[in-house]
Amino acid sequence: MVEYRIDRHSGVATYVQIVQQTKQALRMGLLRPGDRLPTAREVVEATAINPNTVLKAYRELEREGLVEARRGLGTFVRRSLGAATADAALRAELETWTDRARAAGLDREDVAALFTAVLDQRFAVPDAHPAEPGPHVTAYGTRRDTEQTEHTQHTANLQGDPS
Repeated sequence: MVEYRIDRHSGVATYVQIVQQTKQALRMGLLRPGDRLPTAREVVEATAINPNTVLKAYRELEREGLVEARRGLGTFVRRSLGAATADAALRAELETWTDRARAAGLDREDVAALFTAVLDQRFAVPDAHPAEPGPHVTAYGTRRDTEQTEHTQHTANLQGDPS
C-alpha cells in the first residue's frame, strides 16, 4: 500500500501531491490494478490533512480513469502507468547514481535539485505560446534595459533621428 508524504513547504497543493505520488507509485509498479488505495481516514491519520483534500485527489485520479471508487469498499486502482519491468535496468542505474551522489556528500535536496535540473533541461518542451515575461526579465534582458532602450529610441524619434 502507498504511504503519502506531504511536503507543506513545497508550494504544491496537498491534493496535487497525493495525485502525483499515486501516479508515481503506478509508474513504479508499487500499485497495480485491483490494489486498494488507503482510505481517506487512513491518509488523514498518517498525514494530518483534511479528509476533503484526500477525496479531491481521489476524484481527480478517478476522473483520469486511474482509480474507481466502490461504495462501501474503498478506492481501487483501475490501470497502471508505464512498464515497470522495462524500467528495471534504468532504475538500477539510477540507484547506483544515487549511491554515488550520496557518497560524494550530496543530501536528498541536493540530489533532487540536480535531478530536476537535468530533467528540465532534457525534457524541455518549446512553448507554442510563451508566457509573458516576469516583471523584471524580458526576452531581451532586464525590464530596465528594455525600458531604457525604448526611452532612447523614443527620444531619438522625437529629435528626428531616424535610427
